[in-house]
Amino acid sequence: MKILVLPGDGIGPEVCHEAVTTLRALADAKNLSLAFEEDHAGGSAIDTYQDPMPDSVIEKAKASDAVLLGAVGGPKWDEATGDMRPESGLLKIRRELGVFANLRPVAVTDALAAASPLRPEAISGTDMLVVRELTGGIYFGQPKDRSGEPGAEDAYNTMRYTTPEIERVARVAFTWARRRGGRVCSVDKANVLVVSQLWRDVVTDLHAREYSDVELSHMYVDNAAMQLVVRPSQFDVILTGNLFGDILSDAAATLGGSLGLLPSASVGGPVGLFEPVHGSAPDIAGQGIANPVAMLISSAMMMDELNQPEIAAAIRAGVSHALDQGLRTADLHREGSTTKVSTSEMATAIREAALHSL
Repeated sequence: MKILVLPGDGIGPEVCHEAVTTLRALADAKNLSLAFEEDHAGGSAIDTYQDPMPDSVIEKAKASDAVLLGAVGGPKWDEATGDMRPESGLLKIRRELGVFANLRPVAVTDALAAASPLRPEAISGTDMLVVRELTGGIYFGQPKDRSGEPGAEDAYNTMRYTTPEIERVARVAFTWARRRGGRVCSVDKANVLVVSQLWRDVVTDLHAREYSDVELSHMYVDNAAMQLVVRPSQFDVILTGNLFGDILSDAAATLGGSLGLLPSASVGGPVGLFEPVHGSAPDIAGQGIANPVAMLISSAMMMDELNQPEIAAAIRAGVSHALDQGLRTADLHREGSTTKVSTSEMATAIREAALHSL
């Protein structure tokens, strides 16, 4: 199987290196052939190709079985505008690969409960999946523009969804709910936005026609944000649009105490895109203190998608073992209660435990 690796910027290369090293070791143990090819994305692609996501990289991605992405962006490229921003490369590869559903699991284990900003009784039992629509909505809607003279400028974006776009991502959420706790909470702003009124109507109709065995509820996005920090354990599967999903899934990521724990998978097209939710964290890049867990679990989600459940399970078992042993990178370390380790030390412990579990 061919894996395209796009380390990107900041801590991306560090965590990608550990993921690839782990995947190689586990693949060798299972006599599985994995071929890795590396290229640039984001800021590093701007420096190399003068384009955050050149067509040549897109073609490599389409010819692969999966894409593993680190992170993009950083202060070096803050002055870039429009299609030359590192983040625009992410939008392009998602659109070109047709990955319309982003899956972000958030589970807080007993070992991580103490690191959560919430009280243990509030966070206990949290195990949710955020299903975010990824290729529509306000990030892609047309028209969009910025014009005018300084002091009198005008800017606008368009939030737009079609019935087919809503139905296909809703099907992903309902399907996952059947595998999990059987509950979907669809999040919108139907009391204000016409596009959210369509969203709610389409989800409700699809549920009645095809997924009546799944429990469906609706929630306004402002209330959903509050509920995430009041009683997150109430959620099983959250279904929402691109903008709301971006915000809510990042908020949910902090429930375990660090963005460095949250993986994601972008699926729906012939080639999946797998990346940690955390950013490029340029302030700690190169220091060997980044948390590799999100990247490693993202690689486990990739192996699930590639029909290699044993390797995926081994990675997750390795992560659980390392956390249960009290190993923590700097973002989660608590003096006197955990053992502080580097990026490579954490990844090595996970890798060794994963190999042992095979």
